Amino acid sequence: MKRIVFTIGHSNHPIEKVLSLLALHQINAVADVRSSPFSRINPQFNREEFQKALNDAEVRYVFLGKELGARSDDPTCYENDKIQYQRLAKTKQFQSGLERIIEGASSYRVALMCVEKNPLHCHRTILVARELAKQGLGVMHILADGSLETHEDCINRLLTELGMSAEDIFLSRVQIEDVAYTKQAEKIAYVRNGHHSKAIAGIIDSDQTGADG
Repeated sequence: MKRIVFTIGHSNHPIEKVLSLLALHQINAVADVRSSPFSRINPQFNREEFQKALNDAEVRYVFLGKELGARSDDPTCYENDKIQYQRLAKTKQFQSGLERIIEGASSYRVALMCVEKNPLHCHRTILVARELAKQGLGVMHILADGSLETHEDCINRLLTELGMSAEDIFLSRVQIEDVAYTKQAEKIAYVRNGHHSKAIAGIIDSDQTGADG
């Protein structure tokens, strides 16, 4: 049976809303992939408070922001101060986090949690889910209205948003998706020593601190 991993963005929801979305899809483990598990704007999702709420709901919690976060302490993962997802994905630390998710998905219904409401605006989709899909896992994105979006449908939506065709006489589907991932990463990737690129693009939909994405 194919392993499935879910994703969710806490956005600016009340904590009860996120708990209800997790319960709706029978999620019993949350992997927090925020680089910094704190929010000035949405303190209900600060690590300690959120972990306690999950524990009370009998949902396991693990912080994997060091392994799977959108930021990195490794200077080789940056170019002109912007994080490069493809470099980050190849690091031992990232691969270690990926293995923990893959292993956990065999025993739990795991949801990767980050900040952004729209999965296309978040590294959990453009970086982490992409790598999980390469490993043969299914990925389902939990949307704010409670519906599920397959990763395939999510990427089809990305192609539409970018004005790209799903077919090209010169490119394979994989190559088309690679171009789309690269374009979206350029829009949302973290920039150190400066403003978050999403703030410049005007697409932050939840936490204006630009903690991840």
